[in-house]
Amino acid sequence: MTGALLNKYESHIQELTLIPSDGGRFEVSMDDELIYSKLKTGRHAEVNEILTAVGARISQEKA
Repeated sequence: MTGALLNKYESHIQELTLIPSDGGRFEVSMDDELIYSKLKTGRHAEVNEILTAVGARISQEKA
């Protein structure tokens, strides 16, 4: 997933941090805003789902 994010949004990403956790957590945040949480949805995200969420967040920042 990190590779897909970097391939698609490299020019928008200044920093990408992976933080190991316990309990099956998988969360994606952007500028301290949670945009996906496995704990909240009960399932692991699809790659395109994360790419779409990040793209939407980037579009919001440009507006």
